[in-house]
Amino acid sequence: MDETSLTALTGAERSRLRGLGQNLEPALKVGKGGLTPEFYAELSRLLASRELVKLRFIGADRPTRAKFIGQIAERSRCVLAGAVGHTALFYRAKAGAAE
Repeated sequence: MDETSLTALTGAERSRLRGLGQNLEPALKVGKGGLTPEFYAELSRLLASRELVKLRFIGADRPTRAKFIGQIAERSRCVLAGAVGHTALFYRAKAGAAE
């Protein structure tokens, strides 16, 4: 996927990524501490190595989760592939990866 894929994924791309994400365990959990610099550093490391990362939000209501998802996508330069309940799936292509 190219640079434009950070702003938008096609429906087929989202569907494929959500399918891959079903088998993933949440790699990170967002709790009372919120979105800390340590969280972003770990997420960046995971996205660089895996491309697809599942997060779990602990104790956050729907509006808070929506706010967190937007902040995570913007600050981590990744795109939301899908969100259901307390989990969200983020994708960022590896640098130099060609499909």
